Amino acid sequence: MSSFQGIWVPVVTPFHNGAIDFIGLRRLVCHLLEKGVAGIMVCTTTGEAASLSRQEQLAMLDAVLELVPPQQVVMGLAGYNQIELLQFQAEILKRPVAGLLVPPPSYIRPSQAGLEAFFRTVADASSVPIILYDIPYRTGIAFEQATLLNIVAHERIVAIKDCGGNLASTLALLASGKVDVLCGEDVQIFNALCLGATGAIAASAHVRTEDFVTLHRQVRDNQLMAARETFFGLLPLIHTMFVEPNPAPVKAALAMEGLIGSELRAPMLRASEALKSRLQHVLAARE
Repeated sequence: MSSFQGIWVPVVTPFHNGAIDFIGLRRLVCHLLEKGVAGIMVCTTTGEAASLSRQEQLAMLDAVLELVPPQQVVMGLAGYNQIELLQFQAEILKRPVAGLLVPPPSYIRPSQAGLEAFFRTVADASSVPIILYDIPYRTGIAFEQATLLNIVAHERIVAIKDCGGNLASTLALLASGKVDVLCGEDVQIFNALCLGATGAIAASAHVRTEDFVTLHRQVRDNQLMAARETFFGLLPLIHTMFVEPNPAPVKAALAMEGLIGSELRAPMLRASEALKSRLQHVLAARE
């Protein structure tokens, strides 16, 4: 079974005048790799995948694969038209990737049996590992604990990005030993790692990346007091990153660091002046 560990960054999609900024993407991805991240996730929520055409999504993946070893690249696969989704999955799988990050179909809100059938179909059609993406506040559907445990019994569903907000389900998944649990809520990274999560998929880790990597290693090496100190040092940044809809604050911070521009694709808006002022304060406090 494949193992997903460490800090994975769901990379933003840089834009310039409405088009993908591939020069900025290259600069950002190389920067993240230098900071020691476990891998890059492409076309996620943070990557504004819902605002990208399928052709743009493949172009993003191809650009990242030019820079990052395939075993460190996971591609997002989302949609509510299952026929089209499976066709797109086949296109993605013509490329070498470590896995696919798959949420349940949004908006249509299938039954629990429907969720099981959906993930079984996607996993059966996959030649690479699947990471289930549980994020009910975006998809409109919550997994029952039994449903999750049934789904992760599939041999190709090897990990879960846990944004479910249900501690009982998280604990059941950790206890099952069937999947790697990757924390998807940045503010819960420390406690998730202490409970046995193997890593995190963290939008905040675009910034102060090395500290997130250090946090994971400290918990892994049982340096819990040091890890707690690292985490509390990151908390002001984490809180600020989600004051406005993701990824506007992330892109604003990256723009301040000169890595990419702060442009988002409508209807998403750039970070407000008030948030940028707060970000400047948080980033300066560390220096």
